Amino acid sequence: MIIIHKPSFASPPGEGAFLDRHVLDKGEPIPSDAIWIDMVEPTREEDHQIETFLGIDIPTRDEMQDIEPSSILYMENSARYMTARILCHSDTETPNLVAISFILTEKALVTVRYDEPRSFVNFATRAVKPGGCGHQPEAVLDGLIETIIDRAAEILRRVGDEIEQTSRTVFEADAATADRGAGFQKVIRRLGRHGDLISNVRESMVSLERMLLYLSTNMQRPKRAGGFQAEWRTAVRDVQSIEEHASFLSSKMQFVLDATLGLVSLEQNRIVKIFSVLAVIFMPPTLVASIYGMNFKTGMWELEWEYGYPMALTMMLCAAIGPYMFFKWKKWL
Repeated sequence: MIIIHKPSFASPPGEGAFLDRHVLDKGEPIPSDAIWIDMVEPTREEDHQIETFLGIDIPTRDEMQDIEPSSILYMENSARYMTARILCHSDTETPNLVAISFILTEKALVTVRYDEPRSFVNFATRAVKPGGCGHQPEAVLDGLIETIIDRAAEILRRVGDEIEQTSRTVFEADAATADRGAGFQKVIRRLGRHGDLISNVRESMVSLERMLLYLSTNMQRPKRAGGFQAEWRTAVRDVQSIEEHASFLSSKMQFVLDATLGLVSLEQNRIVKIFSVLAVIFMPPTLVASIYGMNFKTGMWELEWEYGYPMALTMMLCAAIGPYMFFKWKKWL
């Protein structure tokens, strides 16, 4: 599918520029004034159509997965090819990173993607409103980058709130319930998902930072892109601040995880302690029962005694109560 965005001049004066959005039908020619060509899971025919229109090569899906700098950041035929890994499906149980190629030419910006990141949806919604986007390929690229950064910051804010809530759940005073062990398992799984999401955000921001550094140092059109170079340098600082925030959240999550594992260990020790105390409590009665279970007639006058059996039961009961009272006195129970 090819989505065409071209300049719109229908906005009232003073409200700012925006773009018209149009999904290209099969066989339909590309408008000459298109400034953003968004290719979503393109076919080989669609690749060839864009290649003919702009005189560029569209990277394949396998080429987009390459991580070598020479393969994801390069210039060819006056077009700048940049590939970044963008977080996708962050609101689901299976967030993942998708490779998206940005091809910046004199005429238009081409994006090639095989998924639907929320940042692209947000920017496409904003770009068709007055003041949403300028009428230059660089303006579209700058808006996309800004939206991707804002989306990453939003994800980290949400993850931070969830980690804070998880922390309160772990450390609350009345958490000692029968389902405490199951609750700890849920907390560990939840923290694992948070860790994956934070890791994905950091990896996405690292790839975006490399792309921004490439843009801010390799653009050679100061009259058109000089202002955007300043914007891109500012975006680099924003990306670095997000990476620092991700590192902070990762440390905080690791602290909560360590505390949870420590509480799990304490819970296990408490259970083992109970079993150990019970074993010690029942050891003396077992000894008494073992002695009188030998049934030797000689030397065991209690076997012929009328009250021998009640006496043995009393000794076993006292032998059990004695260690229990001692443990309570020592506050081991």
